[in-house]
Amino acid sequence: MDSWRGERVPELPGRGPETKIADVGGELVAAAAGPTATLYACGITPYDATHIGHAATFLAWDLLVRAWHDAGHEVRYVQNVTDVDDPLLERAARDGEDWRELADREIALFRGDMEALRALPPAHYIGAVEALPIIERLSQRLGDHGDLYELDGDMYLTRSADPSFGAVSGLDAATMTELFAERGGDPGRPGKKDPLDPLVWLAARPDEPSWPSGFGPGRPGWHVECAAIATEYLGVTFDVQAGGTDLIFPHHEMSASHARLALGELAGPGEPVFARHYAHAGMVRLDGAKMSKSQGNLVFVSRLLEAGTDPMAIRLAVLAHHYREDWDWTDAGLAAAQERLDRWRAALAAAGPGAGAGPRPASGVLEAGSPGDGVLGGVRERLADDLDAPGALAVVDAWADAVLGGAGAGGGQPAGLVRDTVDALLGVSL
Repeated sequence: MDSWRGERVPELPGRGPETKIADVGGELVAAAAGPTATLYACGITPYDATHIGHAATFLAWDLLVRAWHDAGHEVRYVQNVTDVDDPLLERAARDGEDWRELADREIALFRGDMEALRALPPAHYIGAVEALPIIERLSQRLGDHGDLYELDGDMYLTRSADPSFGAVSGLDAATMTELFAERGGDPGRPGKKDPLDPLVWLAARPDEPSWPSGFGPGRPGWHVECAAIATEYLGVTFDVQAGGTDLIFPHHEMSASHARLALGELAGPGEPVFARHYAHAGMVRLDGAKMSKSQGNLVFVSRLLEAGTDPMAIRLAVLAHHYREDWDWTDAGLAAAQERLDRWRAALAAAGPGAGAGPRPASGVLEAGSPGDGVLGGVRERLADDLDAPGALAVVDAWADAVLGGAGAGGGQPAGLVRDTVDALLGVSL
């Protein structure tokens, strides 16, 4: 599956610091373990357009990718598309539409929204349908290890085979069972060995798409999909698994469990199977309720763009909130973002055209007190601290205030460097 087109990222002088993120327990940890930084982001189920909640989640990971690049890492970024699943099939049936046509249209719309918001594209953008051979291989490994059982033609993972089950979420069994029922699981199905056993392969149902496999015709479960795609493209161990807080359980918990059971013997000494760390974005609300497709209280990126909203104002409206926070989308917040964008652009014009980032220091490191240290150094520092986008915006605000308040051309800093910093690290085109 094709990814979307990415913008050129300006090269900045020196190198940014290593980025730390808050892991599932809240501890700040280095996001990347080595020269190559690896990220798996759970993608969309394409049965409706990109809403602001989606945008906030994927723009958070875009900041991480940008910070990694700035710190000198090679980045391997993978994102999936769950292009066959119950919500998609149900929406297509409701609307009398072919499920594949619905998925293709919404995937194209998502790509366009990500381009408009200047999110850097993943190196691998993988749909579940095209990944069926990968998913079957991992599923067969589970079967070969004796970790699957059959129920009326469907295949389930025996979660009790994984002594580390629960390590990602830290939840008790009662809470897990409640969330599993709320988020697409089937804990009450008669015949299951354990209510929390996840579905690995769904046998073919009438009038639903299916594909041949060693388990018979059918289609894969959701959790095995991400376990298989992530480990195929990033390896048995990778740096960060990313998604919204609503994916902590069951999705991230169960994806990791699938990988541990299937691939545990392949991990390096002392290395975990699956993700070293997890990053979770907060939920975006509208009128106090979580923005979600099921509730229908959505603000769509594409509709804002069609109404003439500057995509950079949308991006700034999102970045005004820390990625881990729950927050409310409001018209006032969007208006404030547009005002901020206008002020930054006015300051850039007042500071003069600039000539770009200027010469690179011979050491390759930007020295404290050098031109541009204020904005570039400040933005780098804030992003390195758990992707503190609001703090980074405040750094640029202070520069703009200085310029527009008459502090001298460029506020003492090359305007081109400020422009390139905002572009490269915050993804905002001025």
